Amino acid sequence: MKNILNRLINQEKISKKEAKNVLVNISEGKYNNSQIASFLTVYMMRTISVEELDGFREALLDLCLPVDLSDFNTIDLCGTGGDGKDTFNISTLSSFVTAGAGVKVSKHGNYGVSSSCGSSNVLEFLGVKFTNDEDLLKKSIDQAGICILHAPLFHPAMKNVAPIRRELGVKTFFNMLGPMVNPSFPKNQMVGVFSLELGRIYNYIYENTDKNYAILYDLAGYDEISLTGNTKIATNKEDKVFYPADLGLQKLKPELIKGGLTVKDSAGIFMNILNGKGTEAQNNVVCANAGLAIATVNGISHQEGFALAQQSLKDKKALKALKKLLEFSK
Repeated sequence: MKNILNRLINQEKISKKEAKNVLVNISEGKYNNSQIASFLTVYMMRTISVEELDGFREALLDLCLPVDLSDFNTIDLCGTGGDGKDTFNISTLSSFVTAGAGVKVSKHGNYGVSSSCGSSNVLEFLGVKFTNDEDLLKKSIDQAGICILHAPLFHPAMKNVAPIRRELGVKTFFNMLGPMVNPSFPKNQMVGVFSLELGRIYNYIYENTDKNYAILYDLAGYDEISLTGNTKIATNKEDKVFYPADLGLQKLKPELIKGGLTVKDSAGIFMNILNGKGTEAQNNVVCANAGLAIATVNGISHQEGFALAQQSLKDKKALKALKKLLEFSK
């Protein structure tokens, strides 16, 4: 590790194989906490390369507990986090709206590290019990249209890193990795990133896979469509800039999509929106994101996907998906 750290501090890159080996060694407990913390810190101060991120990704996918959901044509809606914007749980809500529209969702998520409330925090508060039981997950996705893949249950190799990430409390390259290491290997993915540079790296890695994907970076700095400005979207078919006006919407002020200060507050916002009591701004942001996910899987326009998302929310199909998911938690 000392040699690797010295090279990284000197702005040198490490190879894909070296990156992969470091994560395997971390999983085997070969480094102490100070070494792991230093390794994470270095990557907050230098640009990660395509080869490095791909090596980390391969290691985590090799080490994970896989779950076979190949009978379902699923999508994962997941942001990297780390944008520092503290919005409400947009991608998680969008996942339920997407499921309510009839698109199967395998949602990979975790507790918040650099934000006050990650997807797992709010879902756990609402009563969702996390599991890695494949039969239960299949029943969940079959009947609720969605299953929740709580990252620590599928990536036990990273147990040495979790407490260090919590203590650091800032984004690390694990934020970059999260959306890439869904243990169900979904064929479809919508992922939001916290920088244009990371979006470029994601696109480079994903275009060498068989994934059907949409990678987005909101130019106002969000890792999701915020409607506060325009959004760069890269798919396996095209690169484009999305404008709120494309969906007939006005730009929003950032304060209209702020999240709660506590998990309880965040869960309150979450349920208000699903129960049809969300503000117009909240509903539009959720449906803009869900609409892109629906469009990505169904091969339709974003406008058509947006309309289906609005219907899912209005008809309480998204709420029904959550209620069905909660039944499996009893």
